[in-house]
Amino acid sequence: MLEHGGRLRLAARHYGIPLADWLDLSTGINPHAWPVPPLAPEVWQRLPESDDGLEAAAAAYYGNAQLLPVAGSQAAIQALPTCFAPGRVLTLAPTYAEHPHAWREHHVTALPAARIAGAVGGADTLLLVQPNNPTGERFSREQLLDWHRDLASRGGRLIVDEAFLDAEPDDSLAPLATRPGLVVLRSIGKFFGLAGARVGFVFADAELLAKLADRLGPWTVSGPARAVTAAALADRDWQTAARRRLVAASARLAASLDRHGLRGGAGTALFQWRPHADARAIHTRLAEQGILTRLFDTPSGLRFGLPGDETGWTRLTAALAQLRID
Repeated sequence: MLEHGGRLRLAARHYGIPLADWLDLSTGINPHAWPVPPLAPEVWQRLPESDDGLEAAAAAYYGNAQLLPVAGSQAAIQALPTCFAPGRVLTLAPTYAEHPHAWREHHVTALPAARIAGAVGGADTLLLVQPNNPTGERFSREQLLDWHRDLASRGGRLIVDEAFLDAEPDDSLAPLATRPGLVVLRSIGKFFGLAGARVGFVFADAELLAKLADRLGPWTVSGPARAVTAAALADRDWQTAARRRLVAASARLAASLDRHGLRGGAGTALFQWRPHADARAIHTRLAEQGILTRLFDTPSGLRFGLPGDETGWTRLTAALAQLRID
């Protein structure tokens, strides 16, 4: 099992700080989740049904009806490599570690963003997280489509994980993912703050979706999760307000980190990435004050999620000030 953010209970035990006293900035999940209403009893009592409105709500939200609901994008990440013959896979370094891990039976090359363009011609699969996790790097929509045309012309494919793109829906390739050789993954865990529901979607050509569905089997998403997701995807007023709030909060976080000496890097509406040679020491010093960040060793850096209230912002500002980073 690979290491992930959100291991708050482990941190609480390690540092001897009660769970309730932590400010958890390790996950990149919206701290103001979509408010889940009470659910009708029957969604707990019946097997999930594909005509319950989820697919229609997802098609309207993402702009593409050619989709497959999955148990979080992680389910698709693990199953997709089995849908293709062994080949040459090109991905980013660093990136969400589950992606290259899932393709380990193929030949995987991981490169920095600046070297991707020069290596696409030798790949069968280009696998990107857009924007990238944890670095926040991104490629233009036009560049991605150029790479897709090249790959598809050779029988290859572009796979794009858009887990952190909901705040910028116009940049999504999901509406175009009916084309052969283009696969887009989406998740409700980050923007909607519903990571525990374990719901994601795959957009791709019909043949690939059928192959993937066969591998995953029936009832991949529970009835309650389907009901909650359909309602969240239809709530346009909440989505508009959430985008506005997240963009402002991320800009505030970036400015605070810069002001306290953690400069460089990039971010998304849901997190900021800061490379630093002493990232492990900074992570430890913040954890000793009950603030959990996501530590990366290669390259050395920290990912900061968003505080959920003014108390959290005040705690983070005070802790950063104590670091005294030049």
